[in-house]
Amino acid sequence: MRTVDFTPLYRSVVGFDRLANLLEAASKAEGPAGYPPYNIESVGENAYRIEIAVAGFKADELDIQVKENLLTVTGRKAANDEGRQYLHRGLAERNFERRFQLADYVVVTEADLKDGLLSIALKRELPESLKPRKIEIGQSPASSLIEGQAQAA
Repeated sequence: MRTVDFTPLYRSVVGFDRLANLLEAASKAEGPAGYPPYNIESVGENAYRIEIAVAGFKADELDIQVKENLLTVTGRKAANDEGRQYLHRGLAERNFERRFQLADYVVVTEADLKDGLLSIALKRELPESLKPRKIEIGQSPASSLIEGQAQAA
């Protein structure tokens, strides 16, 4: 297992401590990384989709929460083994919790469960104050006055 020391990063940059904390948290990801499998897809300039394979789970056994830029998807499978005798049990019906760190201004717009895939739509919604805006260039009265004096002379 490899660990990365982010101490030099803290010494050489100012204001990027949140980014360093995110990198450090991602390197210390807990739990089995392979279950359930998922895809993260870019579906537009500011739109994303996360698809998680949750075969065997019903909508009421899944929970999606967003808190402070952290998207948490939890699956809790109700025990229904009563009266069943398995010769082989290969379907993973175990509980899970999958976390995704969201960038600033990324919000969950919808979630859908179809054919064993949980699809979560995300969109970056920048506030008006952060969107690029065009600044019109005008002529100030002082500059036209100077031109007028130059023409009169």
